[in-house]
Amino acid sequence: MTDDEKTPRERPTRRDYIKGAGIIAGGSLLAGCAGDAVSESTATEDKATATATETESYTVSMEPVGDVTFQTVPERWLPYGGAYADMGVALGQADGLTGIGGGDRYYTYVYDELPGVSVDQETIDANPEVRTKEEFYELDSDVHLYDPQMLVNWFDWSQSDIDEIAENVAPFIGNLIFRRSDNWHDYRYYTLYQAFEKVAEVFQEQARYEAFKQLHDDYIADLQSQLPPAEERPNVLLTYEGTNEPESFSPYRLNDKGTSKKQWRDLGVTDSLAGTDIENLSTTNRGEYDYETLLSVDPDVILIRGHERKSATEFRETILQFMQNHTVGSQLTAVQNERVYRGGYLRQGPIHNFFLTERAAQQLYPDIFGDVTSDTELFDRQQIADIVTGDFE
Repeated sequence: MTDDEKTPRERPTRRDYIKGAGIIAGGSLLAGCAGDAVSESTATEDKATATATETESYTVSMEPVGDVTFQTVPERWLPYGGAYADMGVALGQADGLTGIGGGDRYYTYVYDELPGVSVDQETIDANPEVRTKEEFYELDSDVHLYDPQMLVNWFDWSQSDIDEIAENVAPFIGNLIFRRSDNWHDYRYYTLYQAFEKVAEVFQEQARYEAFKQLHDDYIADLQSQLPPAEERPNVLLTYEGTNEPESFSPYRLNDKGTSKKQWRDLGVTDSLAGTDIENLSTTNRGEYDYETLLSVDPDVILIRGHERKSATEFRETILQFMQNHTVGSQLTAVQNERVYRGGYLRQGPIHNFFLTERAAQQLYPDIFGDVTSDTELFDRQQIADIVTGDFE
């Protein structure tokens, strides 16, 4: 980014009716303490979230920014990835989407199964990688659902860049939650539904959030009530390899409590890498291992990310077939038993999670929940659609 690009435009300040400010330790917008101390220090802030003032403004508190005060409910909104985009859609805000920071990993095809639910693909295609200040100015959104520390650490923004956009365009609020292995993320994390609740407060859609949470809690409880005893559950290897002819793999650890592994934790699987020194994939750890290493672990089930545009059948006819014909890969128990599957999205929101949990249950426990290639449905699509479209009590 050039110096000229970093100079604020000669333009009016962002709409006066939306203002945001970070208020946390030391006065820095992105300041924060690591570990449990952060969670404890935010407990009081959380209780004050979305409190109305005499002018009907309200405040939402979320690390790393802190307190963000809104004078009115945002209409135009910009999320970084699929998780926060999906949260906005779930809350009935699809029409206000202005673009996305990472559209290549926002899987909108799930909405095709929900009557009356959709998102404007043209908007996403027109602004699929919003990552520069110029793009933020042009889209002129009312709120940015981005973790600003991600912009600093991934895209070389400075603190002054963050402050400029927050002041001249609209505030940031968001937290990178899909994994917990980046060294720079030394402030509080949130679970999927904790983050979803914050976004609901931003849009003042608490009733929709509560309806989703109740449906989710009942769904997970029902699935868990049917699971076999722990000793009969498969051990699982979650990995990444985006090619159709995989020769090496990048590991994920299921003990990482990021939201991208939520369905595996909910379904009680064992991490096949437990007890090894293999670390979780992150921006600071891009390690890979070969088939020989994989064979030394020999998991019951292998889950491979990087193929979410494929159907279950297409995945079997490409990735699984290649591994079945591989000299070493064919010796793996999971390959011999045809238990190699798509690994799910990195960035999943609440709607995504319903579908991914259904898929995971069928991948792991086909005798209970039906095969993953079948048409068996484990949750009511219409109930989800009703909440999104506002047709619920």
